[in-house]
Amino acid sequence: LKAEGAYKSITAALRKAGRPIVLSICEWGSDKPWLWGQTVGHLWRTTGDIYDCFDCIKDHGSWKAWGVMQILDKQEGLRQYAGPGHWNDPDMLEVGNGGLSVNQNRAHFSMWAMLAAPLIAGNDLRNMSAETKAILTNKEVIAVNQDSLGIQALKYTSKDSVEIWAKPLKGDDWAVCFLNRSVLPKQLAFNWQKEIINDDLSKRILNCNTSNYVLRDLWLKKETADTKKPVNTVLPAHDVLMVRLIKK
Repeated sequence: LKAEGAYKSITAALRKAGRPIVLSICEWGSDKPWLWGQTVGHLWRTTGDIYDCFDCIKDHGSWKAWGVMQILDKQEGLRQYAGPGHWNDPDMLEVGNGGLSVNQNRAHFSMWAMLAAPLIAGNDLRNMSAETKAILTNKEVIAVNQDSLGIQALKYTSKDSVEIWAKPLKGDDWAVCFLNRSVLPKQLAFNWQKEIINDDLSKRILNCNTSNYVLRDLWLKKETADTKKPVNTVLPAHDVLMVRLIKK
């Protein structure tokens, strides 16, 4: 019995329970559950297991576990399958498990939020640092993840180890995340008025020539500028700048 048939049997049994139950499909992406999972479950693992590192592959011999960046890369081409009630699941969070720095934990949590991924804490909630708790409970980042449109972010550009991701949000807002994958700090220069982000999936366009947006830094938790002014800053190694664009 293949994974699809097995999980359909589980779905049929759960429906007889007479109450709502969330079904997480886990066959590590082998049978492409994004193609059939929407009518069977509510979320599906897209890859093999995550490993507590930012950018590495853990070889167990007969199978491999993947670092945060490796799993992020494996989400390429899957965003069209995600939406309200049916989600791509890149595996649980490694935030606070000890293998990641504070910067890396923040980047990990930010990118899972941008992916509209299930945010399942994988650390010991009884014993975590103040920094870990602050990351896992950032309501503004969680709000991006939980946005009612349920649109998974698109990777807009990738250059010199810096990626720019954009996520359409309800009410004409956008979330934009600048990710530095390098072990070195990177100079970030981004002119909002010279870049037009066109998302074919959501049919949304971010054009800062026709609309002005306030920039709210979701980790500093404050408004820092608007889109009339270019972003010009240094992005620390393995860190992010995550902003919410609020239409004026």
